[in-house]
Amino acid sequence: MKFAVKAWSSGKARTGILQLGNCPGSIETPALLLSTRKGLPHFIPPDLLPSLPSPHSHLLQVSPLHFLEGLSLKTISSLGGLNQMLGLPDYAFAAVARDSIQSLPEYSSTNKIGASFETRCGRCLIKPVDYVEMISCMRPNVWATLADEVPVWVSEKRNKTSVDRTVKWLDECIALSSAGGAILGSIVGGSDVEERERCAQEVSRRSVSGYLIGGFGLGESMEERPALLNAVTNMLQKEKPRFVCGLGLPEEVLQGVAAGIDIFDSEYIYHLTLGGIALTFPPFEADITTTDFQPSYIGVEQTKINLRATIYRKDTSPILKICGCYTCQNHTRAYINHLLNVHEMLAQILLEIHNTHHYLTFFKSIREAIKAGDFDKFRQRYIESGRECDDVVDAVAAVCV
Repeated sequence: MKFAVKAWSSGKARTGILQLGNCPGSIETPALLLSTRKGLPHFIPPDLLPSLPSPHSHLLQVSPLHFLEGLSLKTISSLGGLNQMLGLPDYAFAAVARDSIQSLPEYSSTNKIGASFETRCGRCLIKPVDYVEMISCMRPNVWATLADEVPVWVSEKRNKTSVDRTVKWLDECIALSSAGGAILGSIVGGSDVEERERCAQEVSRRSVSGYLIGGFGLGESMEERPALLNAVTNMLQKEKPRFVCGLGLPEEVLQGVAAGIDIFDSEYIYHLTLGGIALTFPPFEADITTTDFQPSYIGVEQTKINLRATIYRKDTSPILKICGCYTCQNHTRAYINHLLNVHEMLAQILLEIHNTHHYLTFFKSIREAIKAGDFDKFRQRYIESGRECDDVVDAVAAVCV
């Protein structure tokens, strides 16, 4: 793995170039790490993956815990690892144990020898030696070490213990590793700034290729998150990439970028798609104050729409007229509304294609804003557009009352 920072804006926001093994071309950061189930996006079939923007859609996140069922690790290894098994030689895989959709960590204080996860196979205790064996068989391009992630409501003692364990498991994973692939050192610390700093400092002393900042999305507020993120990034080497788990909303992504984060996971897209929601917020290049980007219907959000709603039953327009994704070029809101209401799986396929394409465009807009030195302006404009929408909804609600 090779990484180089190319531009800075508004203090710590930065763009960079990430090169990962077999990826055709370089991936610009800030970038989106596409969430998968056993190596493939939750709803997009392999033959439609090329419809997403390349190469920025070629970075896939996989949880080794998904492979506790099905094919054995030896079989995956004999097939040549994930890339060969899935027939995706031009894609790069990042292996992270945490999967907030299917495999959640257990927050007890009893597991001193490994991390305990609730999976589809039941509760499993994963020791560092077991985890590294999984990595060796799967051969991802980059992988994160085990982390003892805890929510904000645990005691100070438990939070401190989580940092100690995470650093201990990091050392064990590094010592056991012979699989190749770049190693990401996991960083935890809950909502305690000092523990976050201590963990980041310890991890930065180790021989790792980058960092995975974990423990977010577990109860901390938006207001306290910037201090926690900055406490970590201040301790890290600037020439190494920073991944983060648990920051998926556009506002959270902008918070992370402002703190110097490079790669974000995409569970947000999965949850939107499952709920029948389509992203519709405008791109950076457009003037969001024009009528082109005002809600089409009273009470509809400017950033996303619920295509299950009956108001779209006869709407023959695409999800977004200016979107160039496969879904918007070939299908209408009315068709997707029909698919959702008859519980046809194609609805989720088309929605995930649009939402992924749209969110990748959002990240492209962030990169362009940083290169232009206008990241703060871009961030403020996005926040204000959301407030304007809230004001419209509130006004309509007041009239209705």
